[in-house]
Amino acid sequence: MELARRIQQIPPSATLALNAKANQLKAQGVDVVNFGVGEPDFDTPKNIREAAIRAINEGFTRYTPVGGIPELKEAIIKTFNDSYSLSYKPGEIMVSCGGKHALYNLFQVIFDQGDEVVVPAPFWVSYPPMLMLAEATPVIIPTREENGFKLTAAELKERITPKTKGLILNSPSNPTGMVYTKAELEALAEVILAHNLLVVSDDIYDRILFDGASFVNLAMLSHELKARTFVLNGLSKTYAMTGWRIGYAAGPEKAIAAAVNLQSQSTSNPTSISQKAGVEALNGPQDTVGTMVKEFAWRRDDVYNRIMAIPGLSSPKPGGAFYIFPNFSAYYDRITPRPGQTHSQALAEYLLDEAQVAAVPGAEFGEDRCIRLSFATSRERIATGINRIEEALKELGQ
Repeated sequence: MELARRIQQIPPSATLALNAKANQLKAQGVDVVNFGVGEPDFDTPKNIREAAIRAINEGFTRYTPVGGIPELKEAIIKTFNDSYSLSYKPGEIMVSCGGKHALYNLFQVIFDQGDEVVVPAPFWVSYPPMLMLAEATPVIIPTREENGFKLTAAELKERITPKTKGLILNSPSNPTGMVYTKAELEALAEVILAHNLLVVSDDIYDRILFDGASFVNLAMLSHELKARTFVLNGLSKTYAMTGWRIGYAAGPEKAIAAAVNLQSQSTSNPTSISQKAGVEALNGPQDTVGTMVKEFAWRRDDVYNRIMAIPGLSSPKPGGAFYIFPNFSAYYDRITPRPGQTHSQALAEYLLDEAQVAAVPGAEFGEDRCIRLSFATSRERIATGINRIEEALKELGQ
């Protein structure tokens, strides 16, 4: 059987074999420290769970409007307005089955064959494949560790061509945890406006910020920028609701309506029960968010200090999210990748085999010098895992 061309161009994940091996080791009783998990290790808050139970008991289990129930749209609109002074109408909001689904729908309706879309690297792993499925061309721009892995206006301007249609920006970032400042976004905005680019602002970690930082995105800078920016967000990270699958997008009504139309022909509405839980998440008490972020901040400091104490490793200090992206390349001359492997994949495999530590190779994010570690795990597991990494690297030598 010959598969469709569109799926053949999507590369398989190089981490699948690594994850399978980690799971196999766990099944054999091996104590594996997992730094690969991209979700909070907290329970969904009780008030949110109770709202879902009420929805079930009240029979709210049927189809809903494709793009989201009115109550959830209003809660999203209120959150945007109260938190970021961004004003939207219901027709400018789409609720989808998770943030990834919202992104996929957007890419399908705003990008077309031949369009070039700038993706700063390191990037979240799904951006390039989703763009390719929309028949657009991802233009990967490497960023510099010494600049905090953040795209500069000069780097953006240099890569723009007549085919450039858009820019994907993720802050706080997965995988680096880096956060764009208002001044950095203002510099990018000049280039964006000068070249009439569309922007997809992936803000899924917007509430997970450290050191008193305030969140800002491009849509917040001016009405002109808001008119060409699609803001992506969801409930997964902020409210520990990864399995509930509620994401949403806000932006110009014509494109949002088209994305809802696409959704109507694929998944239809997001889960009715999860939508009711989402209303409670956004409108209910927010104290659990602060508690979670405070714990993540402690872990960020701990893992950063431990990483920086290991000879040969370096990393910018994450300003948000729950990832750190250390540069391990000082050890690459002691590792021989197998055919088809990159250095980060080979080192990640070595760490799993020798230290029983699972982490995600940086090659998956477009930066092979690094490996992503998630600190969405307990303080004790962080200490155990980093100690194991240090010992395994000592065995390699530097």
